[in-house]
Amino acid sequence: MKILTLHCDYIKFKPLKKAIKNPEEIKDKEEKTIKEPLVILTAVEKGDNDQTVREMVEAVEKTANEVKTKTIVLYPYAHLSSKLSAPETALEYLTEAEHSLQKKGFQVTRAPFGYYKQFELKVKGHPLSELSKQFSLKDAEDVKGEHKVIELEKESEKETQEKDIPRLLKELSRSKLDTSKLKANDHRILGQKLDLFSFSESAPGSVFWHHNGLVIYKGIIEFERELLKKYDYQEISTPQILDNRLWKVSGHWQHYKNNMFLSDYENRSFGVKPMNCPGGMLVYRAGTKSYKDLPLRVAEFGAVHRKELSGVLAGLFRVIKFTQDDAHIFCAKEQLENEIKLMIEFVETVYKKFNFDYSIELSTRPEKFMGEIQDWDFSEKSLESALKKLKIKYKTNKGDGAFYGPKIDFHIKDSLGRNWQCGTIQMDMQMPQRFELKYTDKDNKEKTPIMIHRAICGSIERFIGVLLEHSNGALPVWLSPIQVRVINFTDRNLKASSEIAKKLEEEISNLRIDTDFSSTTVSDKVRQAEILRIPYIIVIGDKEEKTKTLAVRKRSEKPKFGVKINDFIKEISEKIEKRT
Repeated sequence: MKILTLHCDYIKFKPLKKAIKNPEEIKDKEEKTIKEPLVILTAVEKGDNDQTVREMVEAVEKTANEVKTKTIVLYPYAHLSSKLSAPETALEYLTEAEHSLQKKGFQVTRAPFGYYKQFELKVKGHPLSELSKQFSLKDAEDVKGEHKVIELEKESEKETQEKDIPRLLKELSRSKLDTSKLKANDHRILGQKLDLFSFSESAPGSVFWHHNGLVIYKGIIEFERELLKKYDYQEISTPQILDNRLWKVSGHWQHYKNNMFLSDYENRSFGVKPMNCPGGMLVYRAGTKSYKDLPLRVAEFGAVHRKELSGVLAGLFRVIKFTQDDAHIFCAKEQLENEIKLMIEFVETVYKKFNFDYSIELSTRPEKFMGEIQDWDFSEKSLESALKKLKIKYKTNKGDGAFYGPKIDFHIKDSLGRNWQCGTIQMDMQMPQRFELKYTDKDNKEKTPIMIHRAICGSIERFIGVLLEHSNGALPVWLSPIQVRVINFTDRNLKASSEIAKKLEEEISNLRIDTDFSSTTVSDKVRQAEILRIPYIIVIGDKEEKTKTLAVRKRSEKPKFGVKINDFIKEISEKIEKRT
Protein backbone atom coordinates (compact mmCIF):
# COMPACT_ATOMS: atom_id res chain seq x y z
CA MET A 1 0.00 0.00 0.00
CA LYS A 2 1.23 3.46 -0.87
CA ILE A 3 -0.09 6.72 0.53
CA LEU A 4 0.57 10.42 0.10
CA THR A 5 -0.56 12.46 3.12
CA LEU A 6 -1.43 16.10 2.47
CA HIS A 7 -2.32 18.49 5.29
CA CYS A 8 -4.66 20.93 3.55
CA ASP A 9 -6.64 24.10 4.11
CA TYR A 10 -9.42 22.36 2.16
CA ILE A 11 -10.22 19.72 -0.44
CA LYS A 12 -13.12 19.78 -2.90
CA PHE A 13 -14.08 16.73 -4.96
CA LYS A 14 -16.94 15.55 -7.14
CA PRO A 15 -17.47 12.18 -8.89
CA LEU A 16 -18.02 12.57 -12.64
CA LYS A 17 -18.28 9.17 -14.31
CA LYS A 18 -17.41 5.51 -13.80
CA ALA A 19 -13.75 4.58 -13.99
CA ILE A 20 -14.31 0.80 -13.61
CA LYS A 21 -17.10 -1.56 -14.61
CA ASN A 22 -18.59 -1.95 -11.15
CA PRO A 23 -17.80 1.04 -8.92
CA GLU A 24 -19.31 1.31 -5.46
CA GLU A 25 -22.85 2.60 -5.39
CA ILE A 26 -23.25 6.20 -4.26
CA LYS A 27 -26.35 8.30 -3.73
CA ASP A 28 -24.77 11.73 -3.48
CA LYS A 29 -22.87 12.94 -6.53
CA GLU A 30 -22.70 16.58 -5.42
CA GLU A 31 -19.38 18.32 -4.83
CA LYS A 32 -18.06 17.98 -1.29
CA THR A 33 -15.83 20.46 0.52
CA ILE A 34 -13.90 19.43 3.64
CA LYS A 35 -11.95 22.06 5.53
CA GLU A 36 -8.69 21.58 7.46
CA PRO A 37 -8.32 17.87 6.56
CA LEU A 38 -5.44 15.46 6.40
CA VAL A 39 -5.95 14.03 2.89
CA ILE A 40 -4.73 10.46 2.37
CA LEU A 41 -4.19 9.68 -1.32
CA THR A 42 -4.18 5.87 -1.27
CA ALA A 43 -3.26 3.05 -3.65
CA VAL A 44 -4.02 -0.51 -2.48
CA GLU A 45 -1.56 -2.97 -4.01
CA LYS A 46 -1.35 -6.69 -4.71
CA GLY A 47 -0.27 -8.53 -1.58
CA ASP A 48 -1.77 -6.05 0.87
CA ASN A 49 -3.68 -7.58 3.79
CA ASP A 50 -5.19 -6.71 7.17
CA GLN A 51 -1.79 -6.07 8.73
CA THR A 52 -0.87 -3.69 5.93
CA VAL A 53 -4.06 -1.76 6.64
CA ARG A 54 -3.26 -1.66 10.38
CA GLU A 55 0.20 -0.27 9.67
CA MET A 56 -1.32 2.35 7.34
CA VAL A 57 -3.92 3.36 9.95
CA GLU A 58 -1.24 3.69 12.64
CA ALA A 59 0.88 5.89 10.34
CA VAL A 60 -2.12 8.08 9.44
CA GLU A 61 -3.06 8.43 13.13
CA LYS A 62 0.51 9.47 13.98
CA THR A 63 0.66 12.09 11.21
CA ALA A 64 -2.82 13.42 12.06
CA ASN A 65 -1.81 13.86 15.70
CA GLU A 66 1.42 15.60 14.66
CA VAL A 67 -0.41 18.14 12.48
CA LYS A 68 -3.18 18.52 15.10
CA THR A 69 -6.22 17.50 13.07
CA LYS A 70 -9.14 15.15 13.65
CA THR A 71 -10.48 15.44 10.08
CA ILE A 72 -9.35 12.83 7.56
CA VAL A 73 -10.21 12.30 3.89
CA LEU A 74 -9.42 8.88 2.39
CA TYR A 75 -9.00 9.41 -1.35
CA PRO A 76 -8.44 6.45 -3.73
CA TYR A 77 -5.54 7.44 -5.98
CA ALA A 78 -4.45 4.67 -8.34
CA HIS A 79 -1.63 6.78 -9.88
CA LEU A 80 0.62 6.04 -6.89
CA SER A 81 1.25 2.44 -7.97
CA SER A 82 1.54 0.19 -11.01
CA LYS A 83 0.81 -2.94 -8.91
CA LEU A 84 -2.81 -2.28 -7.99
CA SER A 85 -4.93 -4.90 -6.26
CA ALA A 86 -8.29 -6.03 -7.56
CA PRO A 87 -10.93 -3.27 -7.20
CA GLU A 88 -13.06 -5.28 -4.75
CA THR A 89 -10.01 -5.85 -2.54
CA ALA A 90 -9.04 -2.18 -2.64
CA LEU A 91 -12.56 -1.08 -1.66
CA GLU A 92 -12.64 -3.61 1.18
CA TYR A 93 -9.36 -2.34 2.66
CA LEU A 94 -10.26 1.33 2.21
CA THR A 95 -13.53 0.70 4.05
CA GLU A 96 -11.64 -1.16 6.76
CA ALA A 97 -9.22 1.77 7.14
CA GLU A 98 -12.18 4.18 7.29
CA HIS A 99 -13.86 2.26 10.14
CA SER A 100 -10.59 1.82 12.06
CA LEU A 101 -9.87 5.56 11.96
CA GLN A 102 -13.43 6.36 13.02
CA LYS A 103 -13.03 4.09 16.03
CA LYS A 104 -9.96 6.12 16.98
CA GLY A 105 -12.06 9.28 17.13
CA PHE A 106 -11.39 10.77 13.68
CA GLN A 107 -14.01 12.33 11.43
CA VAL A 108 -13.43 10.41 8.21
CA THR A 109 -14.72 11.18 4.72
CA ARG A 110 -13.99 8.59 2.03
CA ALA A 111 -14.09 9.74 -1.58
CA PRO A 112 -16.14 7.37 -3.77
CA PHE A 113 -14.25 4.41 -5.19
CA GLY A 114 -14.24 3.56 -8.90
CA TYR A 115 -15.04 7.00 -10.33
CA TYR A 116 -13.21 9.67 -12.27
CA LYS A 117 -13.31 12.70 -10.00
CA GLN A 118 -12.47 16.36 -10.31
CA PHE A 119 -10.74 17.65 -7.23
CA GLU A 120 -9.08 20.76 -5.89
CA LEU A 121 -7.02 21.13 -2.76
CA LYS A 122 -4.76 23.66 -1.08
CA VAL A 123 -1.79 22.18 0.75
CA LYS A 124 -0.34 23.92 3.78
CA GLY A 125 3.28 25.04 3.84
CA HIS A 126 4.77 23.40 6.94
CA PRO A 127 7.36 20.55 6.94
CA LEU A 128 4.82 17.78 7.67
CA SER A 129 2.25 18.93 5.10
CA GLU A 130 3.40 16.54 2.32
CA LEU A 131 4.64 13.04 3.17
CA SER A 132 4.63 9.81 1.17
CA LYS A 133 4.82 6.32 2.69
CA GLN A 134 4.77 2.69 1.64
CA PHE A 135 3.59 -0.35 3.58
CA SER A 136 4.19 -3.98 2.61
CA LEU A 137 4.16 -7.34 4.32
CA LYS A 138 6.16 -10.32 3.11
CA ASP A 139 4.97 -13.79 4.01
CA ALA A 140 7.29 -16.78 4.34
CA GLU A 141 7.03 -17.62 0.66
CA ASP A 142 7.91 -14.05 -0.32
CA VAL A 143 10.95 -14.07 1.94
CA LYS A 144 12.07 -17.37 0.53
CA GLY A 145 11.69 -15.99 -2.96
CA GLU A 146 13.65 -12.89 -1.97
CA HIS A 147 16.55 -15.07 -0.83
CA LYS A 148 16.64 -16.62 -4.26
CA VAL A 149 16.69 -13.19 -5.89
CA ILE A 150 19.58 -12.09 -3.67
CA GLU A 151 21.52 -15.23 -4.53
CA LEU A 152 20.92 -14.66 -8.24
CA GLU A 153 22.07 -11.04 -7.90
CA LYS A 154 25.27 -12.12 -6.18
CA GLU A 155 25.88 -14.68 -8.88
CA SER A 156 25.13 -12.06 -11.53
CA GLU A 157 27.69 -9.70 -10.02
CA LYS A 158 30.36 -12.34 -10.38
CA GLU A 159 29.52 -12.87 -14.04
CA THR A 160 29.17 -9.22 -15.07
CA GLN A 161 31.20 -8.77 -18.24
CA GLU A 162 31.69 -6.20 -20.97
CA LYS A 163 28.66 -7.57 -22.81
CA ASP A 164 26.43 -6.58 -19.88
CA ILE A 165 27.39 -2.90 -19.95
CA PRO A 166 24.98 -1.85 -22.74
CA ARG A 167 22.08 -3.46 -20.86
CA LEU A 168 23.04 -1.76 -17.59
CA LEU A 169 23.38 1.59 -19.32
CA LYS A 170 19.97 1.17 -20.93
CA GLU A 171 18.40 0.40 -17.54
CA LEU A 172 19.96 3.50 -16.00
CA SER A 173 19.49 5.84 -18.95
CA ARG A 174 17.54 9.04 -18.61
CA SER A 175 13.83 8.57 -18.00
CA LYS A 176 11.71 8.90 -21.12
CA LEU A 177 9.15 11.70 -20.87
CA ASP A 178 5.62 10.99 -22.08
CA THR A 179 4.60 14.33 -23.59
CA SER A 180 1.23 13.19 -24.95
CA LYS A 181 -0.74 14.65 -22.01
CA LEU A 182 1.44 17.70 -21.33
CA LYS A 183 0.83 21.28 -22.44
CA ALA A 184 3.35 22.95 -24.73
CA ASN A 185 4.60 25.23 -21.95
CA ASP A 186 5.03 22.39 -19.43
CA HIS A 187 8.43 22.90 -17.83
CA ARG A 188 9.40 19.30 -18.57
CA ILE A 189 8.90 19.84 -22.31
CA LEU A 190 10.74 23.18 -22.12
CA GLY A 191 13.53 21.45 -20.20
CA GLN A 192 14.07 19.08 -23.11
CA LYS A 193 13.57 21.68 -25.84
CA LEU A 194 15.98 24.18 -24.27
CA ASP A 195 18.42 21.49 -23.09
CA LEU A 196 18.14 22.54 -19.43
CA PHE A 197 17.87 19.33 -17.41
CA SER A 198 17.03 15.64 -17.47
CA PHE A 199 16.18 12.82 -15.08
CA SER A 200 17.55 9.30 -14.81
CA GLU A 201 16.54 6.07 -13.09
CA SER A 202 20.04 6.01 -11.59
CA ALA A 203 18.94 8.81 -9.23
CA PRO A 204 15.11 8.99 -9.09
CA GLY A 205 13.64 12.37 -8.29
CA SER A 206 16.98 14.14 -8.65
CA VAL A 207 17.76 16.71 -11.32
CA PHE A 208 20.64 16.33 -13.75
CA TRP A 209 21.33 19.97 -14.60
CA HIS A 210 22.72 20.49 -18.11
CA HIS A 211 24.90 23.51 -18.83
CA ASN A 212 22.00 25.74 -19.87
CA GLY A 213 19.91 24.78 -16.87
CA LEU A 214 22.79 25.27 -14.48
CA VAL A 215 23.18 28.83 -15.79
CA ILE A 216 19.61 29.54 -14.65
CA TYR A 217 20.07 27.74 -11.33
CA LYS A 218 23.29 29.60 -10.52
CA GLY A 219 21.89 32.90 -11.82
CA ILE A 220 19.02 32.84 -9.32
CA ILE A 221 21.37 31.98 -6.46
CA GLU A 222 23.84 34.71 -7.44
CA PHE A 223 21.00 37.24 -7.57
CA GLU A 224 19.97 36.22 -4.06
CA ARG A 225 23.59 36.34 -2.91
CA GLU A 226 23.80 40.00 -3.86
CA LEU A 227 20.72 40.66 -1.74
CA LEU A 228 22.20 38.63 1.14
CA LYS A 229 25.15 41.01 1.09
CA LYS A 230 22.85 44.04 0.99
CA TYR A 231 20.88 42.82 3.99
CA ASP A 232 23.98 41.76 5.94
CA TYR A 233 23.61 37.97 5.94
CA GLN A 234 26.38 35.47 6.57
CA GLU A 235 26.34 32.50 4.20
CA ILE A 236 27.12 29.05 5.60
CA SER A 237 27.20 25.45 4.41
CA THR A 238 26.41 22.47 6.62
CA PRO A 239 26.92 18.69 6.15
CA GLN A 240 24.51 16.49 4.23
CA ILE A 241 24.66 13.57 6.68
CA LEU A 242 24.27 14.05 10.43
CA ASP A 243 24.08 11.83 13.52
CA ASN A 244 20.56 10.77 14.45
CA ARG A 245 21.03 12.32 17.90
CA LEU A 246 20.89 15.73 16.25
CA TRP A 247 17.61 14.85 14.53
CA LYS A 248 16.23 13.67 17.89
CA VAL A 249 17.06 17.02 19.46
CA SER A 250 15.44 18.92 16.59
CA GLY A 251 12.35 16.70 16.63
CA HIS A 252 12.73 15.48 13.06
CA TRP A 253 13.59 11.92 14.15
CA GLN A 254 10.24 11.54 15.89
CA HIS A 255 8.17 13.20 13.15
CA TYR A 256 10.13 12.72 9.92
CA LYS A 257 12.20 9.55 10.24
CA ASN A 258 10.18 7.59 7.65
CA ASN A 259 10.88 10.27 5.03
CA MET A 260 14.63 10.40 5.67
CA PHE A 261 17.42 8.43 4.00
CA LEU A 262 19.21 6.59 6.82
CA SER A 263 22.60 4.95 7.07
CA ASP A 264 24.81 3.29 9.70
CA TYR A 265 28.49 4.03 10.17
CA GLU A 266 30.73 2.59 12.90
CA ASN A 267 27.72 1.50 14.97
CA ARG A 268 26.13 4.95 14.75
CA SER A 269 22.91 5.87 12.96
CA PHE A 270 22.94 8.82 10.57
CA GLY A 271 20.36 10.60 8.43
CA VAL A 272 20.64 12.59 5.20
CA LYS A 273 19.21 16.00 6.05
CA PRO A 274 15.60 16.68 4.98
CA MET A 275 15.90 20.25 6.33
CA ASN A 276 18.77 22.67 6.93
CA CYS A 277 17.64 24.03 10.31
CA PRO A 278 19.55 21.74 12.75
CA GLY A 279 22.88 22.45 11.03
CA GLY A 280 22.24 26.17 11.41
CA MET A 281 21.58 25.67 15.13
CA LEU A 282 24.99 24.03 15.55
CA VAL A 283 26.68 26.93 13.74
CA TYR A 284 25.08 29.31 16.26
CA ARG A 285 26.20 27.11 19.16
CA ALA A 286 29.79 26.95 17.90
CA GLY A 287 30.73 30.10 19.81
CA THR A 288 29.45 32.33 22.60
CA LYS A 289 27.09 35.12 21.60
CA SER A 290 26.26 38.49 23.14
CA TYR A 291 23.62 41.09 22.37
CA LYS A 292 26.24 42.82 20.20
CA ASP A 293 26.17 39.84 17.78
CA LEU A 294 22.44 40.20 17.20
CA PRO A 295 20.66 40.28 14.89
CA LEU A 296 22.58 37.36 13.38
CA ARG A 297 21.35 36.49 9.88
CA VAL A 298 22.59 33.13 8.60
CA ALA A 299 21.73 31.91 5.08
CA GLU A 300 22.31 28.56 3.39
CA PHE A 301 21.59 27.27 -0.10
CA GLY A 302 21.38 23.77 1.29
CA ALA A 303 20.65 20.59 -0.65
CA VAL A 304 18.13 18.37 1.14
CA HIS A 305 16.74 14.91 0.44
CA ARG A 306 13.29 13.57 1.26
CA LYS A 307 11.97 10.11 0.48
CA GLU A 308 9.13 10.27 -2.01
CA LEU A 309 7.18 7.56 -3.81
CA SER A 310 7.93 7.41 -7.53
CA GLY A 311 4.24 7.97 -8.32
CA VAL A 312 4.23 11.48 -6.82
CA LEU A 313 7.38 12.78 -8.52
CA ALA A 314 6.59 15.50 -11.07
CA GLY A 315 9.52 17.06 -12.89
CA LEU A 316 10.96 20.00 -10.97
CA PHE A 317 7.73 20.49 -9.02
CA ARG A 318 8.21 17.47 -6.76
CA VAL A 319 11.63 15.90 -6.38
CA ILE A 320 13.64 13.89 -3.86
CA LYS A 321 16.74 16.10 -3.87
CA PHE A 322 16.36 19.87 -3.99
CA THR A 323 18.00 23.09 -2.83
CA GLN A 324 16.34 25.38 -0.29
CA ASP A 325 17.26 29.04 -0.05
CA ASP A 326 17.03 28.92 3.72
CA ALA A 327 17.96 31.52 6.28
CA HIS A 328 17.72 31.63 10.05
CA ILE A 329 17.64 34.95 11.82
CA PHE A 330 18.49 35.16 15.51
CA CYS A 331 17.50 38.37 17.25
CA ALA A 332 16.36 39.99 20.48
CA LYS A 333 12.69 40.81 21.10
CA GLU A 334 13.11 44.50 20.43
CA GLN A 335 14.69 43.71 17.03
CA LEU A 336 11.97 41.37 15.81
CA GLU A 337 9.63 43.78 14.05
CA ASN A 338 12.41 45.43 12.05
CA GLU A 339 13.79 42.02 11.02
CA ILE A 340 10.35 40.99 9.73
CA LYS A 341 10.16 44.23 7.74
CA LEU A 342 13.57 43.60 6.13
CA MET A 343 12.63 40.02 5.22
CA ILE A 344 9.41 41.14 3.57
CA GLU A 345 11.37 43.69 1.52
CA PHE A 346 13.80 40.90 0.51
CA VAL A 347 10.96 38.65 -0.70
CA GLU A 348 9.26 41.50 -2.58
CA THR A 349 12.49 42.40 -4.38
CA VAL A 350 12.92 38.85 -5.69
CA TYR A 351 9.31 38.35 -6.81
CA LYS A 352 9.11 41.71 -8.55
CA LYS A 353 12.33 40.94 -10.43
CA PHE A 354 10.55 37.95 -12.02
CA ASN A 355 7.25 39.83 -12.58
CA PHE A 356 5.28 37.59 -10.23
CA ASP A 357 2.09 38.83 -8.65
CA TYR A 358 1.72 37.51 -5.14
CA SER A 359 -0.54 37.51 -2.11
CA ILE A 360 0.33 37.33 1.58
CA GLU A 361 -1.26 35.33 4.38
CA LEU A 362 -0.70 35.73 8.12
CA SER A 363 -1.36 32.53 10.10
CA THR A 364 -1.89 32.80 13.84
CA ARG A 365 -1.85 30.55 16.91
CA PRO A 366 -3.53 27.16 16.36
CA GLU A 367 -5.74 25.52 18.96
CA LYS A 368 -2.95 23.15 19.93
CA PHE A 369 0.35 24.95 20.24
CA MET A 370 3.64 24.80 22.07
CA GLY A 371 5.10 27.64 24.13
CA GLU A 372 3.73 30.49 26.22
CA ILE A 373 0.70 32.53 25.13
CA GLN A 374 2.46 35.83 25.84
CA ASP A 375 5.25 34.85 23.43
CA TRP A 376 2.68 34.00 20.77
CA ASP A 377 0.87 37.30 21.31
CA PHE A 378 4.11 39.23 21.00
CA SER A 379 5.20 37.37 17.85
CA GLU A 380 1.83 37.73 16.12
CA LYS A 381 1.71 41.43 16.96
CA SER A 382 5.22 41.92 15.53
CA LEU A 383 4.34 40.15 12.27
CA GLU A 384 1.09 42.08 11.89
CA SER A 385 2.71 45.41 12.76
CA ALA A 386 5.43 44.94 10.13
CA LEU A 387 2.82 44.20 7.46
CA LYS A 388 0.75 47.25 8.41
CA LYS A 389 3.72 49.61 8.48
CA LEU A 390 4.64 48.48 4.98
CA LYS A 391 1.00 49.04 3.96
CA ILE A 392 0.76 45.53 2.60
CA LYS A 393 -2.58 43.83 1.99
CA TYR A 394 -2.81 40.44 3.64
CA LYS A 395 -5.28 37.76 4.63
CA THR A 396 -5.40 36.48 8.21
CA ASN A 397 -5.75 32.72 8.70
CA LYS A 398 -6.76 32.45 12.33
CA GLY A 399 -5.50 29.31 14.01
CA ASP A 400 -3.52 28.18 10.96
CA GLY A 401 -0.02 28.82 12.28
CA ALA A 402 2.48 26.04 12.86
CA PHE A 403 2.48 24.49 16.33
CA TYR A 404 5.87 26.12 16.99
CA GLY A 405 4.99 29.69 15.93
CA PRO A 406 2.99 32.10 13.73
CA LYS A 407 4.03 32.71 10.13
CA ILE A 408 3.68 34.81 6.99
CA ASP A 409 3.35 32.89 3.71
CA PHE A 410 3.84 34.32 0.22
CA HIS A 411 1.75 32.88 -2.63
CA ILE A 412 2.93 33.75 -6.12
CA LYS A 413 0.55 33.65 -9.08
CA ASP A 414 1.86 32.53 -12.46
CA SER A 415 0.66 33.38 -15.97
CA LEU A 416 -1.73 30.41 -15.87
CA GLY A 417 -3.45 31.76 -12.76
CA ARG A 418 -2.04 29.06 -10.48
CA ASN A 419 -0.96 29.88 -6.94
CA TRP A 420 2.32 28.59 -5.50
CA GLN A 421 3.31 28.93 -1.87
CA CYS A 422 7.04 29.62 -2.07
CA GLY A 423 8.27 32.24 0.37
CA THR A 424 7.70 31.98 4.10
CA ILE A 425 8.64 33.79 7.30
CA GLN A 426 8.10 31.51 10.28
CA MET A 427 8.58 32.25 13.95
CA ASP A 428 10.04 29.32 15.88
CA MET A 429 9.77 29.43 19.64
CA GLN A 430 10.74 25.78 20.13
CA MET A 431 14.00 25.05 18.33
CA PRO A 432 16.07 27.73 20.17
CA GLN A 433 14.97 26.11 23.41
CA ARG A 434 15.54 22.53 22.23
CA PHE A 435 19.08 23.47 21.16
CA GLU A 436 19.62 25.62 24.27
CA LEU A 437 20.65 28.66 22.23
CA LYS A 438 21.79 31.55 24.41
CA TYR A 439 23.23 35.05 24.26
CA THR A 440 24.44 37.40 26.98
CA ASP A 441 22.30 40.54 27.20
CA LYS A 442 23.30 44.05 28.32
CA ASP A 443 22.47 43.14 31.92
CA ASN A 444 24.99 40.27 31.70
CA LYS A 445 22.21 37.68 31.91
CA GLU A 446 21.79 34.73 29.58
CA LYS A 447 18.73 34.88 27.35
CA THR A 448 17.27 32.76 24.55
CA PRO A 449 17.20 34.50 21.16
CA ILE A 450 14.10 34.68 19.00
CA MET A 451 14.57 32.66 15.82
CA ILE A 452 12.91 33.09 12.43
CA HIS A 453 12.96 30.63 9.53
CA ARG A 454 12.99 32.41 6.17
CA ALA A 455 12.77 31.13 2.59
CA ILE A 456 12.31 33.14 -0.62
CA CYS A 457 11.97 30.67 -3.50
CA GLY A 458 11.59 27.72 -1.15
CA SER A 459 12.82 25.00 -3.48
CA ILE A 460 15.08 26.49 -6.18
CA GLU A 461 14.14 23.59 -8.47
CA ARG A 462 10.40 24.13 -8.11
CA PHE A 463 10.79 27.89 -8.48
CA ILE A 464 12.61 27.36 -11.78
CA GLY A 465 9.80 25.05 -12.95
CA VAL A 466 7.20 27.68 -12.08
CA LEU A 467 9.28 30.42 -13.74
CA LEU A 468 9.70 28.41 -16.95
CA GLU A 469 5.97 27.83 -17.29
CA HIS A 470 5.16 31.41 -16.24
CA SER A 471 7.43 32.82 -18.98
CA ASN A 472 7.03 29.93 -21.45
CA GLY A 473 10.82 29.68 -21.36
CA ALA A 474 11.33 33.30 -22.44
CA LEU A 475 13.57 34.27 -19.52
CA PRO A 476 14.90 37.81 -18.97
CA VAL A 477 18.19 38.64 -20.70
CA TRP A 478 20.27 38.43 -17.51
CA LEU A 479 19.06 34.89 -16.79
CA SER A 480 18.93 33.43 -20.30
CA PRO A 481 21.48 30.62 -20.88
CA ILE A 482 22.35 32.12 -24.29
CA GLN A 483 21.90 35.89 -24.41
CA VAL A 484 23.07 36.64 -27.97
CA ARG A 485 23.46 34.51 -31.07
CA VAL A 486 25.32 35.80 -34.14
CA ILE A 487 24.26 34.45 -37.54
CA ASN A 488 26.01 34.91 -40.89
CA PHE A 489 23.82 35.67 -43.91
CA THR A 490 26.12 33.92 -46.39
CA ASP A 491 29.52 32.23 -46.26
CA ARG A 492 31.18 35.41 -47.46
CA ASN A 493 29.99 37.13 -44.23
CA LEU A 494 31.58 34.47 -42.04
CA LYS A 495 34.72 36.45 -41.14
CA ALA A 496 32.80 39.64 -40.32
CA SER A 497 30.31 37.68 -38.20
CA SER A 498 33.14 36.04 -36.25
CA GLU A 499 34.76 39.42 -35.61
CA ILE A 500 31.46 40.87 -34.36
CA ALA A 501 30.95 37.95 -31.96
CA LYS A 502 34.50 38.33 -30.66
CA LYS A 503 34.12 42.10 -30.17
CA LEU A 504 30.86 41.71 -28.23
CA GLU A 505 32.40 39.03 -26.03
CA GLU A 506 35.38 41.27 -25.26
CA GLU A 507 33.34 44.44 -24.66
CA ILE A 508 30.51 42.97 -22.55
CA SER A 509 31.60 41.38 -19.29
CA ASN A 510 30.39 37.76 -18.81
CA LEU A 511 28.24 37.87 -21.95
CA ARG A 512 26.85 34.46 -22.92
CA ILE A 513 27.14 34.56 -26.70
CA ASP A 514 27.39 31.92 -29.38
CA THR A 515 27.29 31.68 -33.18
CA ASP A 516 25.45 29.69 -35.81
CA PHE A 517 27.47 29.50 -39.01
CA SER A 518 25.89 26.26 -40.21
CA SER A 519 25.24 25.63 -43.90
CA THR A 520 21.51 26.25 -43.89
CA THR A 521 19.20 29.17 -44.62
CA VAL A 522 19.05 32.27 -42.46
CA SER A 523 15.35 31.64 -41.79
CA ASP A 524 16.17 28.16 -40.46
CA LYS A 525 18.88 29.56 -38.19
CA VAL A 526 16.58 32.30 -36.89
CA ARG A 527 13.82 29.76 -36.29
CA GLN A 528 16.19 27.55 -34.27
CA ALA A 529 17.32 30.53 -32.18
CA GLU A 530 13.69 31.44 -31.50
CA ILE A 531 12.94 27.87 -30.39
CA LEU A 532 15.75 28.26 -27.84
CA ARG A 533 14.16 31.57 -26.66
CA ILE A 534 17.42 33.50 -27.25
CA PRO A 535 16.75 37.19 -26.42
CA TYR A 536 18.93 38.74 -29.16
CA ILE A 537 19.64 37.38 -32.65
CA ILE A 538 22.20 39.31 -34.71
CA VAL A 539 22.38 38.72 -38.47
CA ILE A 540 25.41 39.93 -40.41
CA GLY A 541 24.99 40.29 -44.18
CA ASP A 542 26.71 42.35 -46.90
CA LYS A 543 24.97 45.57 -45.85
CA GLU A 544 25.90 45.17 -42.17
CA GLU A 545 29.46 44.29 -43.10
CA LYS A 546 29.77 47.36 -45.32
CA THR A 547 28.18 49.86 -42.89
CA LYS A 548 29.64 48.19 -39.77
CA THR A 549 26.17 47.98 -38.22
CA LEU A 550 23.98 45.17 -36.92
CA ALA A 551 20.64 43.68 -37.88
CA VAL A 552 19.15 42.90 -34.46
CA ARG A 553 16.08 40.78 -33.83
CA LYS A 554 14.81 40.97 -30.27
CA ARG A 555 12.85 37.96 -29.06
CA SER A 556 9.25 38.07 -30.38
CA GLU A 557 9.91 41.32 -32.28
CA LYS A 558 10.61 42.28 -35.87
CA PRO A 559 14.27 42.84 -36.86
CA LYS A 560 15.80 46.29 -36.53
CA PHE A 561 18.41 47.27 -39.10
CA GLY A 562 21.32 49.70 -38.97
CA VAL A 563 21.92 49.32 -35.23
CA LYS A 564 25.27 50.79 -34.19
CA ILE A 565 27.53 48.35 -32.40
CA ASN A 566 28.22 50.69 -29.47
CA ASP A 567 24.48 51.34 -29.01
CA PHE A 568 23.82 47.61 -28.86
CA ILE A 569 26.65 47.09 -26.37
CA LYS A 570 25.24 49.83 -24.14
CA GLU A 571 21.69 48.41 -24.29
CA ILE A 572 22.49 44.82 -23.47
CA SER A 573 25.17 45.69 -20.89
CA GLU A 574 22.60 47.73 -18.97
CA LYS A 575 20.04 44.92 -19.07
CA ILE A 576 22.56 42.41 -17.76
CA GLU A 577 24.02 44.70 -15.12
CA LYS A 578 20.66 45.93 -13.81
CA ARG A 579 18.91 42.58 -14.35
CA THR A 580 16.06 44.14 -16.31
